[in-house]
Amino acid sequence: MAITIVKPGLLATIQDLGRTGYQGYGIVVGGVMDQGAARVANIIVGNSDDEAVIEFTSAGGEIRIERELLISLCGGDLGATVNGRYVPLWRPVLLNRGDIITFGASRFGSRVYLAVAGGFNMNKVLGSKSTYIRGGLGGHEGRALKAGDHLMVNGIAASSLSAKLITAIQEKRWLSTWHAGQFALADRDVFVIRVMEGTHSNRLSDEAKVSLFGGIFRIGTLSDRMGYRLEGKRALGPLQRSAELLSEAVAIGTVQLPPDGNPIVLLADRQTTGGYPRVAQIATVDIPLFAQLKPGDKILFELITLQTAERLLLTAEHDLTMLKIAVGLKGKE
Repeated sequence: MAITIVKPGLLATIQDLGRTGYQGYGIVVGGVMDQGAARVANIIVGNSDDEAVIEFTSAGGEIRIERELLISLCGGDLGATVNGRYVPLWRPVLLNRGDIITFGASRFGSRVYLAVAGGFNMNKVLGSKSTYIRGGLGGHEGRALKAGDHLMVNGIAASSLSAKLITAIQEKRWLSTWHAGQFALADRDVFVIRVMEGTHSNRLSDEAKVSLFGGIFRIGTLSDRMGYRLEGKRALGPLQRSAELLSEAVAIGTVQLPPDGNPIVLLADRQTTGGYPRVAQIATVDIPLFAQLKPGDKILFELITLQTAERLLLTAEHDLTMLKIAVGLKGKE
């Protein structure tokens, strides 16, 4: 036993990068909402970036550390403290047996990811440790974490990067000021989310296009891991050509337009297919930011080309590669 859940908060689940390759059988991908933060959290502690993490949502969570662990917290700032003292995000933190991590009210963002060196010791279901609550798959008994749950962590080989990082921290060879804060998301009054035109955007009226790609939307209260409902000053209205649509595969970040004219953005626990018109697609590079938003936050869609979206994604992946190299070098210092 390495971690005990004292309080799960609003929602705490085990997640990794998702259950891919099974959409054809009706199995949702799931996984973390903010892949960027989860991947960075794992890299910082020497794990593979696809290792499972705990995804804490909003506030109120509390866990007890049962043995020495190297952890990192990345993503939204939920005011995390260790034994009452603020713990910084985006850096490795070495904890001792008996330490208590508590999450308070959100300062920015809605989800924070806890990665632990060695990774969580649990079985994969269809190639993933991710929890899909609706289907009772994966994670810890296929459900959200609850008070009293005990989580096991894999042992760390003496030759592993994680072990070297722990030694470097213990011997104070890792500067206490080092962090990966360049990946942190900045707070805004209005968040600009870059999108590409969707398959059915040509069915929108000119007025609706102006509203979609230039109007301010607000994240609605009817939002969860499956999707966010957007609210505008006025609905986008009916499509110019309202033909019956066949259900087709959907992806994370797909923007659907239901009959009421208020867009829905599909997220991690989305269904495998959808029949609503797909009027836009959020660029992969901006999904981590979008997934951190909470009800009431305002967004503005900025239209970009597929080529621009690809270039932005390549730059983001390059930055993650540079982080892996930097952490590897820290283990050798």
